[in-house]
Amino acid sequence: MSQSVERAARIIDAVAADPRTVAELAEEFSLHRSTMFRELQSLEQVGWVRRRSSGRYALGPRLAALSREAFDSLDLREAGAEHVRRLHRRTGNTVHLAALMDRSIVYVDKVEDAAGVRMYSRIGKAVIPYCSAVGKAILAGLDPAGRDGVLADVDWAPFTEHTITSRARFDLELAQVAARGYATDDREFEPFVNCIAVPIVSSMGVVGAVSVTAIRMVADLERLRTMLPALRATAAEISAELG
Repeated sequence: MSQSVERAARIIDAVAADPRTVAELAEEFSLHRSTMFRELQSLEQVGWVRRRSSGRYALGPRLAALSREAFDSLDLREAGAEHVRRLHRRTGNTVHLAALMDRSIVYVDKVEDAAGVRMYSRIGKAVIPYCSAVGKAILAGLDPAGRDGVLADVDWAPFTEHTITSRARFDLELAQVAARGYATDDREFEPFVNCIAVPIVSSMGVVGAVSVTAIRMVADLERLRTMLPALRATAAEISAELG
């Protein structure tokens, strides 16, 4: 890597961590202020940094756009396909793969129950976030702004007597999910269905979740919890594929 490219990368890292003035950056990099100013001007011209009204430099719009493009390019379905089917062979139950897409959570892959039991879900369908295990697993790993974005249009309608119907109660549920590392759907969308899910994490943060779903008569929550080691291993394998 050339010295100029390496220094530009280090400057970008510096302003990403904490917006700085020309003087602060010049001191940090042991450069004359005029030299640092020219560096920043070049980076500003291509959109890597921007000058705030305070005089401090922060990340620019081009980097924000590239970050979004990098996130969107993560093909979770492709990365998870083989691992999801291996999990299905081990459990025999319906396996879902869901992805966080902007302010929505969407099913991107599904392998049906080996016994032929069909679930309402379908690939490409949006997940109802507050009464699904995959929804909870993803939301528990988001920052407050990301969580608020996904839940902005939720009307908290009850589907069963077990559905969580308030944001306050749901936030408590998400705190428990984050603490234990997995989420459940305990008859919250359909009274005869249970589900357990774990998040999938890449270098970008939480990007999705993988779950095992079953009819209660076939496998109750206690039975599904015995599948946690396999679920976690699957999530880790997909995470490794994503990098």
